[in-house]
Amino acid sequence: MFAIALVFLYKLVYKLYKLYNNGQIVVMAKRSLQASAEGIRKAKQAFKRKGWTQEYLAAEVGLETRQSIWKFFTGKPIDRHVFNDICFALELETAEIFQQSVENSLYLEGDEYSLIDIDLLVQKLRSIHHDKIQAQCSTLHLLDIARPILLNDIYIDVNISEEISSKRWLDIQDLQKLGSHNINSPIFTQRDQKSIGGLEALKKYSKMILLGKLGSGKTTFLQSVALSCTQGIFQPNYLPIFVNLKNFAEDAKDSRQLSLFKYILDHVMNFGITEGELRTVLSHGRALILLDGLNEIIGQNHEKNINKIHGFIQKFYKNQIVITCRTGTNYSNFHGFTEVEITDFDKIKITEFANKWFLRVANNSQEKSKFLAHKFVQRLELEKNHRLLELANRPALLILCCLAFQSAADFPFHHFEIYKQALDLLLVRYDDVRVIQYSRTFTNLSLLHKIKLLSHIAAISFHQGDYFLTETKLQQVITEYLLHQSNTITDTDALELESTAIIKTIELQHGLLVERAKGVYSFSHLILQEYFIAREIVANANNQMLQELVSHLSDQRWHEVFLLVVWMLQPVDNLLKLIKEKIDNIAIGNRRLYHFIQWVEHKSAQVSYIYHPASVRAFYFSIALPPEHPLACNQDLAISLEHQFTGSLSIDLALDLALTNALAMSMTMTADIFFARLSTLNLALDLKHLLVNQVSLHNSLQNIKNQLPSSTQGREYLRDWWLSNGQAWTEELRDLMINERKIGIDWQFVQQDLQDLQKYWDANKLLIDCLKFARDISPTLRYELETSLFLAKQYQLNVIM
Repeated sequence: MFAIALVFLYKLVYKLYKLYNNGQIVVMAKRSLQASAEGIRKAKQAFKRKGWTQEYLAAEVGLETRQSIWKFFTGKPIDRHVFNDICFALELETAEIFQQSVENSLYLEGDEYSLIDIDLLVQKLRSIHHDKIQAQCSTLHLLDIARPILLNDIYIDVNISEEISSKRWLDIQDLQKLGSHNINSPIFTQRDQKSIGGLEALKKYSKMILLGKLGSGKTTFLQSVALSCTQGIFQPNYLPIFVNLKNFAEDAKDSRQLSLFKYILDHVMNFGITEGELRTVLSHGRALILLDGLNEIIGQNHEKNINKIHGFIQKFYKNQIVITCRTGTNYSNFHGFTEVEITDFDKIKITEFANKWFLRVANNSQEKSKFLAHKFVQRLELEKNHRLLELANRPALLILCCLAFQSAADFPFHHFEIYKQALDLLLVRYDDVRVIQYSRTFTNLSLLHKIKLLSHIAAISFHQGDYFLTETKLQQVITEYLLHQSNTITDTDALELESTAIIKTIELQHGLLVERAKGVYSFSHLILQEYFIAREIVANANNQMLQELVSHLSDQRWHEVFLLVVWMLQPVDNLLKLIKEKIDNIAIGNRRLYHFIQWVEHKSAQVSYIYHPASVRAFYFSIALPPEHPLACNQDLAISLEHQFTGSLSIDLALDLALTNALAMSMTMTADIFFARLSTLNLALDLKHLLVNQVSLHNSLQNIKNQLPSSTQGREYLRDWWLSNGQAWTEELRDLMINERKIGIDWQFVQQDLQDLQKYWDANKLLIDCLKFARDISPTLRYELETSLFLAKQYQLNVIM
């Protein structure tokens, strides 16, 4: 300490010596200023233009009484800082107002610390302020985690886009072409946008407004920046100052005279930093000022608080300043600030976060946490979990996914509870934990009202096939909805204004609507739109509403909505009956399809098996399809109905599958590849292990197999043989299969038949999924539906045997 003091004293003496040699007289800065006659005239003119009272001006500059204001206008000396604040409030230059005197002309820029080495002062204050920043920024309190988490244990650097999504001019038609599943993909959300790391952005921009959706990690990023500064990683020669703007607004409400400078001063004086030291550092531009939560400055004094921030920034403009703000906030432009936006997490960021989560938060060993993180990401990438992957693109929702995965090292069987928790988080819990209270946009905008409104918007847009809505269209939907509400105004212009405010409120408060491009909105996540549609259907679940839902049975984009409705609806019997009736009608409406399904029933009844009957019917449905059909030999439904299908098949099913594969191989054979595939075809026909008790079939199949030439006869010979005999040989194999096993039938499906087959399969798959997720279904109906899968109603039609 003695050595530092000695260096400090040496530098101070050296600076005084230089000033003396330059002919300058060094004096202690005078602590007061007074206005000149001309300055008073200019000040009174500015005061008159403002239309203020002296009491109002006193409050504006943070004075308890108007005594200093009276002294200012009468040319009496007042404190230098108060003089400067009055001039700033009146938008006057101090140099043009104060009385020049010999004493004043000797004033040096700043105060008594202007002669001190600024580097030494900054390091002194950094040392004093270090513990405060650590206490303020080093820990996080995560939802549903009982203990505080060290920020450095969980934080990963965010990516930042230099282009704001809501300010891009994109045509809605181009967005619609992207489709629903691309709403949250990096290709869409940051299309043609380059992103950079968070610290890289700070190095690039000294004045920055960082925008981000609810739960995107804005506050955490700012805390990490403060810690990086104290640790010397970023701006090691700056004083970090972290300000929670919500707390500032609350304190300013209780004390109208509180300026942002005084608020900061009040919080650092307790640590031994004086007003002069703080002002000197700020005046020299050696502070890193981090203002968190501009969107949280709310209430009656909103504009005044914004003005106080503006005033602080203009007064101490030399410093590096970062302001965070939630996307969708309407705020005054901050001159000289660059707006950037936090991007959604991609797979790399999700993986990096998961590694830290399972190690530090879940308290696993290094080896186990690595295994769990890998499994977590692997599961997210499965097709059945792609909606969870969409949710995981924001830190707040990613935490929810980690918690859901953590207990069983896997996601639950159905994800609906996760979706419900995500909505609860966005609608209520996130801002409740942060103790943010937004003023209502209009009288009836309660939580229930918001949910009903969002459900209506989701239903209208989804029915019309719209994932993206123009602001004008969204206003119309909201206005029409409000007109049907009781106790609401009917003035169209007023409703239009309210509709605009509602859009911004839902975007700002809950992040459920997102402005994807200028004037173009969508729900933040497709699954949340689907959840709201399901809620709308359940809330109005009469027969007509359910019939309308069932009309979308063959539309893949409604699949998740069906499952959500089945999960929510109590009881669900009527809906499931309507679904089964619709499935039967698909078969009845196509004669070939009906014949085919009846064959499936008869064939399944003739074989020996130990499985669920419906799984056997699903098995034969798929193996009887033409080999080029996408569903040919697809065993997904059979396995979902009967897990034993994943093991060894019974003799009958294994034999029919092997014969089907051999026929498919011969049907797709060409003369050019016959030489290369002959040995494979011979192997496919080697079924003696399955024909131990079927001597006649074994002999017949062996005779057909013996007709094939030897592979030693050369490529050209084999090519010519298949050209001459291949088709007849294949038909002989088919005839044997039809006569002996009732399989291999050429159904001669046309394109419409193939489409109806796909619809029928998809509808049965949906019904199977609905039965898995239904929470309130009568046991009798469940049994009836499970046993009637892939069965058609009995009508007087000829069945191919």
